Amino acid sequence: MTDEDLVERYRATMQRLAQGATVVSLRHGATDLAMTATAVASVSLRPPMMLFCVHTDARMREALEETDSWAVSLLDGDSRVTAERLAMPGRPAIGQLTGVPHTRGPHTGAALMDQAQGWLECRTSWIKNAGDHDVVVGEVLDARIGPTATGALIHHLGRLRPLSES
Repeated sequence: MTDEDLVERYRATMQRLAQGATVVSLRHGATDLAMTATAVASVSLRPPMMLFCVHTDARMREALEETDSWAVSLLDGDSRVTAERLAMPGRPAIGQLTGVPHTRGPHTGAALMDQAQGWLECRTSWIKNAGDHDVVVGEVLDARIGPTATGALIHHLGRLRPLSES
């Protein structure tokens, strides 16, 4: 078995793990940066802390060197278009959120997607490398539940899919 064979088997296996889709965003100077992320997790309740993973060569990762606050929007089931748009590699840095309804987080200034089940605003505590990604752990500054009730958006088997509430 080659290393590449293991990578492909790992990818195929992990695609079977359903994960919630989110948008991680930050305000870098006058520019909004945002990305779809599924590697997001709660770390601690006391104090409230969470993490997300970002590719080491992503613009978002570079911006985290200068900006220590960011937000996470927990996408609702109707937000697939936004999630797919913000997951596209090579999208322009300027105007990423043009046409995407959002408001500014009061604690971070980061964009909070309107089509969300909830929002978290965070300040970076630490960043550690983990292979081709970096793990970003942050202290939660605020957590709010959104008004939508359309279910969640999940990533499963390589696709974004709505998960309806029953």
